[in-house]
Amino acid sequence: MTAPLLLSLIGSGILVELVLAIGFLFWRRRTPMHRARVAVDDRSLPAEAPVWQRFRVAARQYEDASHSQCSFYLEPVDGAALRPFRPGQFLTFSMAWPDGSSPEMPDDPILTRCYSLSDRPDPAHYRVTIKRVDAPAGRPDAPGGRASGHFDARVQVGDTLQAKAPAGQFCIDADPAIPVVLIAGGIGLTPLLSMLLWCLNEQPGRQLHLYCGVRDSTVHAFKQPLEQLALAHPEFNLHIVYSRPAPGDAAGLDFRHRGHVDLDLVRTTLPHGRHHFYVCGPAAMMSSLVPALARWGVAPQDIRSEAFGPASLASEGPPVGAHSEPPERFELQFKRSGRTLVWGEHDESLLDFALRHGVAMDSGCRAGSCGSCETRLLSGAVRYAMPPDHEPAPGYCLPCVSRPTCALVLQA
Repeated sequence: MTAPLLLSLIGSGILVELVLAIGFLFWRRRTPMHRARVAVDDRSLPAEAPVWQRFRVAARQYEDASHSQCSFYLEPVDGAALRPFRPGQFLTFSMAWPDGSSPEMPDDPILTRCYSLSDRPDPAHYRVTIKRVDAPAGRPDAPGGRASGHFDARVQVGDTLQAKAPAGQFCIDADPAIPVVLIAGGIGLTPLLSMLLWCLNEQPGRQLHLYCGVRDSTVHAFKQPLEQLALAHPEFNLHIVYSRPAPGDAAGLDFRHRGHVDLDLVRTTLPHGRHHFYVCGPAAMMSSLVPALARWGVAPQDIRSEAFGPASLASEGPPVGAHSEPPERFELQFKRSGRTLVWGEHDESLLDFALRHGVAMDSGCRAGSCGSCETRLLSGAVRYAMPPDHEPAPGYCLPCVSRPTCALVLQA
């Protein structure tokens, strides 16, 4: 073989290897980009939701005669697909106060609150229904609900809001063979309404019973829509209960029962057999009705409940092991605030204790579901009356549903 021919073969081999190497590198660079573009364009694939998402208020509508309960229809500002949710879940909102300070956290202009989704899943919008909390009767000088008042008075069509993706464990089960009993007190109707609408749309024929307790017709939210649903769906049994009917309220027309939703009413109007119970309402109703259902013989796994408002923890009763001896006193150190205080078991939770003593601490649902209050536990230990829906990270706790078992140091 001559030298020129040998050099030609070597050069050709080098050129082929170089072309292959360049082609491989191009394939390696292009393939991930192609795959990523398919994943982004295909909205049916799961994707991580942003921590906070901006929504535009597309519409707002009062749902009761007194104009105290208002629905807000929310659409994503960026036009992205809505995250799906399970009926019964809520949105966590972050709100900036007009005067630059939060009433609960003077050093922080942001307040966090959770509100239940009140409609079945719809790809076009979310809907939350919020009841304005006024000052207590006879106490016009006392503050009303700051967050609910903010929504009612200030949030208008076209405004933008920040909210987290839907969350929460108070959700409807998917077994159509088991009848559903929904028991609502006041604005506790909202997550149950989401469950009801989903069942009627997705599981026609499933037996549904709604017991809804309100004061009178003026605060009876979704009155006409519920009546129309009951007429259109024979499998849906509607029981409206007024505790103090107004002079013009007619029994059999505006309401079916007078008084409160209690075990006697449920027991005398509900067919025999197994049911799944979903209960949502104020602390007084929860603390009486949920244990009564258990005493009646309803299995624990067939009772699901969610209380609302700062007083919702009262239904939990004393912590495990509590008795009539003098309360234990623990030293609680709040590192960031530079405060050292003494716990004497006069508060329902660490969050209540902190806010009562002026220690800034964020909060949302106040029921252990949203994780807004999650705080680093530098030393010590806490206990929960029942496992919270939101599981805190290792080394953290949920002050809204926990109490100390010893001296604590919190990063708050």
